[in-house]
Amino acid sequence: MASPVQSSSSSSSGEVSVTLALIPGLPDDIAAMILVSLPYSHRSRIRPTARAWYAFLSYASVAPLRRRLRLPPRHILCLFPSDPSVVRPFLFDSAAAAWAPLPTPPCSPFVYGLSNFATIALGHQLYVLGGSHFDARSYPLGLPLPSAAVHRLDLSVAFSPHLLSWTRLPDMLCPRGSFACASVAGTNGIIVAGGGSRHAMFPSTGTRLSSVEIFDADSGVWASLKGLPRYRAGCIGFFLRRQLQRLKEEDELVMEEDEEDEEEFWVMGGYGDYLTLSGVVPAHVYYRDALVFGLRTSKWRRVGEMWDAEERQKLGKVVVMDDQDGEVMGVFMLDRNAIFRYQFDSNRWLKDSSLRRKISSEDSCGFVAMNGELCVLTKAAQSCDPSKPGWPSKKRMVLEIQAYDPLRKQWRIFTTNPPFDQSIDFKTAISCTIQL
Repeated sequence: MASPVQSSSSSSSGEVSVTLALIPGLPDDIAAMILVSLPYSHRSRIRPTARAWYAFLSYASVAPLRRRLRLPPRHILCLFPSDPSVVRPFLFDSAAAAWAPLPTPPCSPFVYGLSNFATIALGHQLYVLGGSHFDARSYPLGLPLPSAAVHRLDLSVAFSPHLLSWTRLPDMLCPRGSFACASVAGTNGIIVAGGGSRHAMFPSTGTRLSSVEIFDADSGVWASLKGLPRYRAGCIGFFLRRQLQRLKEEDELVMEEDEEDEEEFWVMGGYGDYLTLSGVVPAHVYYRDALVFGLRTSKWRRVGEMWDAEERQKLGKVVVMDDQDGEVMGVFMLDRNAIFRYQFDSNRWLKDSSLRRKISSEDSCGFVAMNGELCVLTKAAQSCDPSKPGWPSKKRMVLEIQAYDPLRKQWRIFTTNPPFDQSIDFKTAISCTIQL
C-alpha cells in the first residue's frame, strides 16, 4: 500500500541507501493509514517532524491513498468575509476546529469594493469568479460595474504555505456578478449563467444578463452556450446527473426501456424585471421557477413554480449536498428558521427540520454543506480572551455553528473563535467548501 521512503547519502566508500520508516515499530501500511487519517490542518504542522513524514505527507501521496482506502472526504470551509483583495480569506477545518489564512489575490489600485462574486472548488483548486466592484477610472464615479476576472489558488501546496499564490486566468466573456455557478462533475469545467452588476451597496439596481458560458480549466478557454430564455440575476446553480428511463421503439412493435444518464445544469430563483413602489423606489420581481439546461441536448426547459406566492417572497439560501463520488444527495434551502428539502418529483420544497436556536430577522447567517451536515453559521456573543490574565479583557469574536445531519435527523451546536476581529456580515460574505 505504502512503500517506505528511500533516501541516500554519499561517503568515501560509495553510496549508502537508507530506508526511513514512517513510524518506527509499525508496518508502513498501518503507519500510512494513521497519517492520512489526520485532519487536514494538522498535516502541515507535523510534516517537518521527520524526513519520511515530509516526503510522505504531500498532496500527491495523500490524495490517491485516501481514495484507495475509501476514506470519507473531508470538507474544508473557505470563508471570504469581504473583498478578498483587502480582507484575507480563511480556511476552517471543523474536524480540528482550526483556522488557516489564505493569501489575498492581486490588488488593483483602481478597482475596489468587490462583492457578489462566486467561489467554487475544482479538486484541490479554489476559484474566485466575477463580482461587482467600483472602478476609479469609470464615469460617473460611484457606479458599480461587473467584473470578468477569474483567479485560481492551488491548495495542493498548502503543506508549504509560503508557496500559496493566486493565478490570474482568462477573463469571462461577459462581466457578471450575482450569477449561477457550478462545477461540471466528471470534467474539469465550470459553467456560469445570468448575473449582472448589482452591488451590495445598491441592492435594488444594476444590469441583468442572460448569457451562459462554460470554462475548460485544462485548456483555459471560455466558450458560449445557449443563453437563458430571459434575464436572470441573483440566482443559484448546481450540476445534476440523473438516470432517466426512456422508451425506444423498435420495428414499431416492440417497446423496451433504455437507461441513460442526463447531465443537467439547474438554475433556481433570482430576479429579472423590477417594479417601482409609488413610481420611485425600484423593487425586484423574484422568480419562483427553475430552468434546466441539458448538456447533451443543449436545450433549456422550464420547471414550474416551486412554491406559492403566499409561502415566501423569494428563494432562500440554497446548498447542495454531495456524496463521496460527487453525486447529488439532496438540495436544501434555509428559509428564515427552517430547513427545506427540494423534491424533484413534485417540484416542491418540503420542510425537513427547524433550527435549534432561532435567528432574528435582523441578524444574518451563512449556510454551507460539509462532511454530511448542513451548517448554519451565525455570530454569537463575544467572549473574553483568557490567554493573557491580568491584561485588560479583550473581546474575541465567536462564530456559532448549528450542524444538522439530514440522514440521522440530529442536531449539534459548537462554537469557534476565528482569527480575525472584524465583524462578519453574512449577507455579503461568500463561502464555499473544498475537499482536501
